[in-house]
Amino acid sequence: MKQPAREEPAHHDGGDRRERPGHEDSHQSQLCPGERTEENATIFRARAHRFHFRALAPLRFSSDKAGNTIRGVLGTGLEERIFRPHSETGPSGFADPPRPFILRASHLNGRAFAPGDAFYLDVHTFDLEGNIAAAVARGFAAVPRSGFELEDVIAGGNFSMDLASKEAARSLVVRFVTVTELKGAAEDPAAFSVLFARVRDRIATLRRLYGAGPLAADFLGLGERARNIRTVRANLTHRRVLRRSSRTGDVHGIGGFEGAAEYAGDLAEFAPWLRAACWTGVGRHTVWGNGEIECVFAA
Repeated sequence: MKQPAREEPAHHDGGDRRERPGHEDSHQSQLCPGERTEENATIFRARAHRFHFRALAPLRFSSDKAGNTIRGVLGTGLEERIFRPHSETGPSGFADPPRPFILRASHLNGRAFAPGDAFYLDVHTFDLEGNIAAAVARGFAAVPRSGFELEDVIAGGNFSMDLASKEAARSLVVRFVTVTELKGAAEDPAAFSVLFARVRDRIATLRRLYGAGPLAADFLGLGERARNIRTVRANLTHRRVLRRSSRTGDVHGIGGFEGAAEYAGDLAEFAPWLRAACWTGVGRHTVWGNGEIECVFAA
């Protein structure tokens, strides 16, 4: 099995108004991983890796929980400090820190594989040193009798975004690709202020814990101005999804809403945060693939 390769910094063409996390469609810049300058107090970085597997036995993923199935496998082999980090303090919703990676596996939902068939999983990592992908690879390799084995890991590219760089945008469509659960969204799940608050807190926490340190940003002001963004229309459907813990036997809800919402207003200062969120996910259970979003901006 190959270890993750170091990726070359990609060039930012600046012309794509759609943000979709992944390999070919990423919004990238020429900033290199680990580069420390005075200016990067507002820079958020991530890396994409594609993990290639081969089925060893008949394999079938459920229609809505492929990421959770892979989570169960990875949890038996990944180092505890990475799989289940813990902190005594943290911002609201982050008493237990977010993991320094996420899995993107929604394309595997409902899929079946025969022995010998190949499939892949995307992993986004947020550590400055670039060591988490190798740790995840070791975690998969350490699991016996999982029904599939890791064959290769290919580095997919770097993402870097200056969160202080405004973008001319007056319209935004957010597509919630996988089920999304946002704290504070019970009354109005489409409210932009709630969505942005969860995006802001997640990105800031990931960078503080695993990246270059605390972000320089007007967090309170951003939250207040987010209330000025109006929801033009929303088409959201709630889905009830349950998972049973193989460790405790307890049943947990991991559902949320899917669909799309359209927003209007002065989105200039919010655009870079939303683009970054396409790489990090937003809301609960993001590490297993929930809260995946795509964004389309227009002037």
